[in-house]
Amino acid sequence: MELFADAAFLARLQFTFVVIVHFIFVPLSIGMGLIMAINETRYYKSRDPKDAAITKFWAKIFTTTFAIGVATGITMEFSFGTNWADYSRFVADIFGAPLAAEALLAFFLESVFLGIVLLGRNKVSPKFYLVSTWLVWFGSCLSALWILIANSWMQTPAGAELSADGTKAVMTDFLAAAFNPSTLARYSHTVLAVLVVGGFTAIAIAAYYLRKDKHNHFVEKMIKTGTVVALVSTCCLLVSAHSSAVVVAEQQPAKLAMMEGHYEEGTLPLYAVGWVDTEEEEVIAPLSLPGFTSFLATGDFEAEYPGLNDIAEENSDIVVEELPVQAVFQNYHLMVAMFGLICVVLLVALFAAFGKKGGARKNKWAQRLLMISPLFPMLAIMAGWLTAELGRQPYVVYPSTSAGEGIELLTNNAISQSVTPAELILTLLLFAVVYVFIVFAYARLIRRFVKEGPEEVSEPEEEVTVNEAAETVVEATGDVAVLEGSQNSAATTEERQGE
Repeated sequence: MELFADAAFLARLQFTFVVIVHFIFVPLSIGMGLIMAINETRYYKSRDPKDAAITKFWAKIFTTTFAIGVATGITMEFSFGTNWADYSRFVADIFGAPLAAEALLAFFLESVFLGIVLLGRNKVSPKFYLVSTWLVWFGSCLSALWILIANSWMQTPAGAELSADGTKAVMTDFLAAAFNPSTLARYSHTVLAVLVVGGFTAIAIAAYYLRKDKHNHFVEKMIKTGTVVALVSTCCLLVSAHSSAVVVAEQQPAKLAMMEGHYEEGTLPLYAVGWVDTEEEEVIAPLSLPGFTSFLATGDFEAEYPGLNDIAEENSDIVVEELPVQAVFQNYHLMVAMFGLICVVLLVALFAAFGKKGGARKNKWAQRLLMISPLFPMLAIMAGWLTAELGRQPYVVYPSTSAGEGIELLTNNAISQSVTPAELILTLLLFAVVYVFIVFAYARLIRRFVKEGPEEVSEPEEEVTVNEAAETVVEATGDVAVLEGSQNSAATTEERQGE
């Protein structure tokens, strides 16, 4: 119960809960945005109303997800000024620019063109509508870039120096701060991961309709589109994973050591599964690949890295017994395990999309696996995020090698001094109630949209003249007066136009 009297722990717990719920919707919106744009490109070429129906279907789901993502994300920004006031004072000069740019350059771009996607199908040209769908997706990716610039600066600070009074970080080079050593590696890895979520979501809904034997056109198009998007993104993830590992090895050696339960200097093995015995300072695992993590980080199986005990000797802020080694180790290996499941799902999806019409498509267990497939990349994303955030403890601004002298901030020194544990517990409970309601409402809406399925979008109707309408009435009723009246009306209209 001591933890529930610790304001720093409660502030971290509250922020973790809010971010986890919020980050359910971010990968879905970015991933589905690409699926929507790809399908609109198909419709632009085919002019098949069935393809337009698929775009409308994804637009409804994307908009709902986008709206819920905005609602669940607002509380995070509020908490910077309440729970994390001292942190905000320290990083204000750095964080102001990317957060403002995210709102002005990304959020408004995405919102404006989303309005066109929702309401402008028959009001703008097909080419402009197509460009709008791609700009919606581009806006969501741009938004992720600015947020990750801010978060990456916390991991690998750069382009800043400590103020004269030592109370805050002052930006000295915007580009160096924005494109700090981990920005591009973390951004590419994150975006590729969320595209896998989008691809698997398309596959999952197609598998649901396949099982129900309905919306065959949707099944044919989406199972192939989703599989290609997920396959390309997964292959590229291997490259971005290596880049991320290199950055962690160079900038955050303590995080790398926690990821593999590494206490003493030496090569880094890779474990499939295991348990860290924190008292004996060893990993209990049935299987390990010696030097494999060293290879991922440097390309050399013999590369040696300092252990947690070695790092603690050089840094008095790090107390090995207080580090969340077990949590980082388990989350990292959960992410790796989910990647293995992603590869299995992709293999099944490839057979279902491009194999014979029977086979995987008719197999009940294959259909069920594809229907739950978005859970695997989503769990991998959550586990990867927890690895990144827990792995930088005990710092909220990590003193990496790229940081200027004094650019660091301990988590316990970042919380507001005026917020009490009782207030944090109360707000955490209130957030939990509201967020559960929001997620439940979202799930019901999406369930309804999926049950309804794609509805065909009719082409704009041709303009009907007054005489043509009147002739139709005469044919139906035999009332010649209607036709005469319409002719007089048409003649009057022509005279006015001539004037």
